[in-house]
Amino acid sequence: MTEVSHLQESATPIHLDTSKASVARVYDAFLGGKDNYEIDRQVFEDVKRVAPEAADLAWDNREFLIRVTRFVAGQTGVRQFLDCGSGLPTAENTHQVAQRIAPESTVVYVDNDPVVLAHGRALLEENEQTHFSAADIFDPRELLSDPVVNRHLDFSEPIAFFQLGTLHHHVEGADPAEIMEEFVRALPSGSLVAVSHFFDPEDDGYYSDLARRMEQVFLHSPMGSGAFRTRAQIEAMFPGLEMIDPGVVLCCEWWPDGPRLRKQPEVSNCIVGGVGRKP
Repeated sequence: MTEVSHLQESATPIHLDTSKASVARVYDAFLGGKDNYEIDRQVFEDVKRVAPEAADLAWDNREFLIRVTRFVAGQTGVRQFLDCGSGLPTAENTHQVAQRIAPESTVVYVDNDPVVLAHGRALLEENEQTHFSAADIFDPRELLSDPVVNRHLDFSEPIAFFQLGTLHHHVEGADPAEIMEEFVRALPSGSLVAVSHFFDPEDDGYYSDLARRMEQVFLHSPMGSGAFRTRAQIEAMFPGLEMIDPGVVLCCEWWPDGPRLRKQPEVSNCIVGGVGRKP
C-alpha cells in the first residue's frame, strides 16, 4: 500500500484535460484501444489522411518493445527494467513479457499521464514486482532521484533502460541526446539502453517526404509533438554504448520473429530502434 499512497500524493488531484490530446491516449488509439477520447482519435485520423497505414507505426514500436524485452530477459541476465513512458495497458506489457521468462524480474514504469496513473495504481495491486512512478521521463535528475525508482531498482546492478516511442515527443528544451547522456552516465556498467524513435530517412526522398508530412500533422495536432529525426540524431541517443547487432535499424527489422510474408507498410520505413550496452 505504500506505493499506492505515494502515487496518490504525487498525482493528486488527477485532472483530465480533454481539450488537449494525450501522447499515451493517442498511442492507445493507434493500437485500437478504448482508453482514449475524441480529441485523441482526431490526431490518429489526421495522420491517417497522409499515411493510411499510420497504425503500423505504433504496432512496429510495440512489437519492438516485446522483442527487446524478450532479448533482455532471455539472453542477458539483466533482471531490472526501467520503462519510461509506459503508456496504457495493451497485450504484452514489459512486466508480462519479462516475468514470463524470468519471474524474478522487477519492472518500474514511469509515466505522468493521469489516465496512465490510474491504470498504474490498479497494476500495483496485482503484481508485487511491478511498480509505478509519476516522474518526468525527460528530466533525468527528477527521475533518478525518484523514491519509487530508488526503492525498487539497485543501481549497483545492470538495468534495462527503455525510452521507446518517447523521445520524439520531446520537442522543446534540451536536446534528446543530452538527456540520454545524463541517463546513461547514471546507469551501472552492463546496463542495456533501448530507444525507438520516429525516423526521417534523409537519403530516400519518398520516405523522407512521408516522414515530414506525418511530422507536420503531429506537431500541429492537439498533441503538439512528434518529431521525425535523422539517423545521426537518433544514433547520438546511444552515447558511449556498444550497440547490439544490428545497431539502429527499422523497428520491424530488429530481430523479427520470422520471415516477412506480407508487404512492409510504407510507414515502417519511418520508425527505427536499437539497443546499446554500457561497457
